[in-house]
Amino acid sequence: MRAVSAAGAAAPREGGLVDRYGRVATDLRVSLTDRCNLRCTYCMPAEGLPWAPDDTVLTDDEVVRLVRVGVEHLGVREVRFTGGEPLLRRGLEGIVAATSALRTADGAPVRTALTTNGLGLDKRAVALAAAGLDRVNVSLDSLDPQRFAAIARRDRHADVLAGLAAAAAAGLTPVKVNAVLVRGVNDDEAVALLTWALVHGYHLRFIEQMPLGPHGSWRREDLVTAREILDALAAQFELVAEPAAARGGAPAETWHVGGYPGATVGVIGSVTRPFCGACDRTRLTADGQVRSCLFARDEDDLRGLLRGGADDATLAAAWRTAMWGKAAGHGIDDPTFLQPSRTMSAIGG
Repeated sequence: MRAVSAAGAAAPREGGLVDRYGRVATDLRVSLTDRCNLRCTYCMPAEGLPWAPDDTVLTDDEVVRLVRVGVEHLGVREVRFTGGEPLLRRGLEGIVAATSALRTADGAPVRTALTTNGLGLDKRAVALAAAGLDRVNVSLDSLDPQRFAAIARRDRHADVLAGLAAAAAAGLTPVKVNAVLVRGVNDDEAVALLTWALVHGYHLRFIEQMPLGPHGSWRREDLVTAREILDALAAQFELVAEPAAARGGAPAETWHVGGYPGATVGVIGSVTRPFCGACDRTRLTADGQVRSCLFARDEDDLRGLLRGGADDATLAAAWRTAMWGKAAGHGIDDPTFLQPSRTMSAIGG
């Protein structure tokens, strides 16, 4: 059986989440809420955003069912829970436990991860580990509490550090730290952040600032590029690149840090070093929409089908059709590029 995608091509109704360019999505990013308790300047305005009405957000059971369809019918092997801020989701531990109990077609456990700002993680890390969460990525853009407060518009630096320490103690390792450098704000901290991460045993990942914040807030000339970050690090550390084959569909280019056995640093150059050709991700928003790409302007509604009584096969077919129409690349360098109408907090990281 086949359906016609928005791209006008015939989409397969069997097998995994394949697109027209031969990519296969096995990594599912699930946003559990569009709400956040920080107001980072590159992500949302100071006053916040209009949050999705509660009745449009998937229930815990609905999230678990769609994740199960992804794993059992569509070949999903890794699930990362995002937001907004996923720790604001009261049922997070139950969702993680239900996901961790799933098995892929070959009987392997589903790999689970969480991307978080770390607020409250110190109180929930043990329970999340017990529920089966494998690891966490925690955002931290500055080692300076005042700079952190200026970027996040909240004075919660100490809480993030406490969350990181709790995650490590609970065994949610390797603990990864995500940092966005903003020109003129914290772009002088690349070396300091890596030095700190090496001391604590965290794996640092720098992420280029993407055009997913408030409309009009992103300017290419303000972008701190992957090349700039690497040049700053290489001036102080010996960096040995991992073989390209080892990267697979991972978004980060990774380097081993000389003199620190097992230590790595990564750079996610989404803008200047895109990895679209190897992308293996599919995204589910908190209100039940499939997004084939972080920068997609179109979405496909699974919530309506789900609440309308659709069976698993129908949900899987709709998901396949959505992914079949995935574009070749995000198109940021195209003069016709338009920023998605939703910001990062509403899409899910």
